[in-house]
Amino acid sequence: MTTFGGMSPRVAPPYRADHVGSLLRPESLLNARSEFEAGRLTAAELRAAEDAAISDVVAMQEDVGLTGATDGEFRRSSWHMDFLYALEGVHPAADSELTVQFHNADGEVEFTTPDLRVDDRIRLGEPIFADHFTALAQRVRTATPKLTIPSPGMLHFRGGRAAIDETVYPDLEVFRSDLAAAYRAHIRAMADLGCHYLQLDDTSLAYLNDPRQRERLAARGDDAEHEHERTIRLINSALEGRPDTLSVTTHLCRGNYRSSWAAEGGYDFVAEALFNELDVDGFFLEFDDARSGGFAPLRFVPKGKAVVLGLVTTKSGELESKDDLKRRIDEAARYLDLDQLCLSPQCGFASTREGNALSYEQQVAKLRLVVETATEVWG
Repeated sequence: MTTFGGMSPRVAPPYRADHVGSLLRPESLLNARSEFEAGRLTAAELRAAEDAAISDVVAMQEDVGLTGATDGEFRRSSWHMDFLYALEGVHPAADSELTVQFHNADGEVEFTTPDLRVDDRIRLGEPIFADHFTALAQRVRTATPKLTIPSPGMLHFRGGRAAIDETVYPDLEVFRSDLAAAYRAHIRAMADLGCHYLQLDDTSLAYLNDPRQRERLAARGDDAEHEHERTIRLINSALEGRPDTLSVTTHLCRGNYRSSWAAEGGYDFVAEALFNELDVDGFFLEFDDARSGGFAPLRFVPKGKAVVLGLVTTKSGELESKDDLKRRIDEAARYLDLDQLCLSPQCGFASTREGNALSYEQQVAKLRLVVETATEVWG
């Protein structure tokens, strides 16, 4: 058994007790957004509602003892599409929709969003979510403000070759080069604004562990067996030249929409390349149920990189026990040094504005449990 306690806290992200980013939108904010979309609320009034909700949720995160805080992604409809549509050259398709099948114990639900099209050269205009970050930074008292954005790998993964105009990008390597350059510019801009904690969310690197997901990619003409390697190279290119003051993590999950999931399988297929080649400081990994596989792939994690164990589920309100969490941390420590491990929920609580099937009070209890358990394990 691993002996817990007595270890020093991490002074740079990811933190011993951390969380992925998205949080349940309060009813007041959901109502305000509905009123805005119906034309009964102005943009300024919606912004005021967002500001009030974010002030409250930042205070909650600090009150439960988290070292890093987000704005809950309260200004977004979805964790990734809002960002991707804001890149120049990327637009929602007027004539088609993207539908993703999600699964839960009761059956299936569908996530539908306008499909995306790359119909011009990709560039960064103004930094995306810059005002989101500055507003967050103004509200934190003790916590480090954390910005979450989708990985550049999500743009190709969502639509594939069919979403990228061949007259604009006959060569996908040029597409990847432009995309990485836009991300590099964005990352530099956010660092200049004082961002010290950036998270790149990438479901594709988790989905690719599922043979059925690889079959879908192969059916549309992608080289599914090597897609993770291309994504790793793309992310690394996007991170080139980032300042030493910026800690970068990535979060990998198998889908999170209204307490449902889209893929399954352990991290075995991507583990060796992912952990050894992706140039990030830490990995947020989903480990909240048997669908996520075991801890054995952690043996590939090199020294100097942290793994945040997503052991607390956001898909239900049932509260885990500290003893069970400590037992699972102990199991993970058989494959990776305890000092390289951290603890968090397995995903966000609201990857889209609909949120998962639990209450605000249950969400807070889970975040508090993460903090208390991490304190008892690592000091």
